[in-house]
Amino acid sequence: MEKAIITIDPAVRFGKPCIRGTRIAVADIINLLAAGFAVDEIPGEYPGITKKDVLAALEFSRKMMEKPQHLTEIFLGKVKTVN
Repeated sequence: MEKAIITIDPAVRFGKPCIRGTRIAVADIINLLAAGFAVDEIPGEYPGITKKDVLAALEFSRKMMEKPQHLTEIFLGKVKTVN
């Protein structure tokens, strides 16, 4: 089984979904994309992450928008990691 790329830990960034092993939040990635960065440019802004990590952040965001009940589960602490 592949490790989850996006993790949620209350001790890291106040429980915001982050790229595993980093303090880089999914929101940070989305904000860079909104500012006009290309997916391929973002790993250059954050050493240690890959294009695969950026795409996982996008996929995580897509899943959250499709099923808002996941957000409730996350905020209630019922979910520790999300694939």
